[in-house]
Amino acid sequence: MPERVISSDLQSEEASIEQSLRPRTLSEYIGQRRVIENLQVALLAAHGRGEPLDHVLLYGPPGLGKTTLAYVIAAEMGVNVKITSGPVIERPGDLAAILTNLRQGDILFVDEVHRLSRTVEEILYPAMEDFCLDIMIGKGPAARSIRLNLPRFTLIGATTRIALLTSPLRDRFGVMYRLDFYDVEAMQAIVHRSATILGIPIDGAGTYEIASRARGTPRVANRLLKRVRDYAEVRGEGVIDRETAQAALEMLEVDELGLDVSDRRVLQTLVEKFDGGPVGLETLAAALSEDADTIMDVYEPYLIQLGFVERTPRGRLATRRAYEHLGIRYVEDAHPSSNLQEPLF
Repeated sequence: MPERVISSDLQSEEASIEQSLRPRTLSEYIGQRRVIENLQVALLAAHGRGEPLDHVLLYGPPGLGKTTLAYVIAAEMGVNVKITSGPVIERPGDLAAILTNLRQGDILFVDEVHRLSRTVEEILYPAMEDFCLDIMIGKGPAARSIRLNLPRFTLIGATTRIALLTSPLRDRFGVMYRLDFYDVEAMQAIVHRSATILGIPIDGAGTYEIASRARGTPRVANRLLKRVRDYAEVRGEGVIDRETAQAALEMLEVDELGLDVSDRRVLQTLVEKFDGGPVGLETLAAALSEDADTIMDVYEPYLIQLGFVERTPRGRLATRRAYEHLGIRYVEDAHPSSNLQEPLF
């Protein structure tokens, strides 16, 4: 699948710029008000007791600031943070090497924590609960187990799919916070802050145009801001105003709701080839020459959030709003109810 400008996945060339745009403290963090309020209380309480923070689980769609929040927590606690991800830790020895190099109070951030292997996960249980590591030395009858004491640390796990987390691992986190999509007001503040850091001239109208099309995701907003800046420097006056932002985003084929050509292709296929559905996921994937998981994980969440697509027992169904957005006439009697029972997957 080609890279999309509105994708919420972090692209490799963006890592250094993304780091410079991240807030450093809770006071700089924009949005997620309830999460920040709860974190402030937890951090102050941990500081008062002179203890590390409880293990934290952050979950929600990609691009909403889970990694950023881990850096912020480390800065607020005045400790170091070690960043890794579930797929990288392949063997128990990999995890043991990471844990034994932590210092008192340090934070271990594991992105996509649901992708830890079962053997690695079982090693993690006593480390989280008792701050110790059980290691087997030798093989066969001569094998013996030794226990290593670990410094008290805080594990921050992040996942986009909390349902895939095993219950024993999920239950060992002291606090769990869900990060939600940002409203337009918060997105405007994020775009304005990023433009200030990057030295990009932008007015309020230009800020709104980018923020309103960023799908409620800071990572998408920052990427759109940089692409609009390029357009303003090459074809404009160097300043991002409403007209410049609209022209740049039209060139990028990002519409007023943040849909790109791939999103509209899914809707058009559903409406034009299958009369709005219902149609099974595998059939829709075959018609689009896409993988079914890609449609379900990449395209559908935002379309469902907008109310353009419904998941029904018989398959995917385009709503009246989808027809209206595409400019296609919706005929009520031609579309069956979504409350159908016979599955066609």
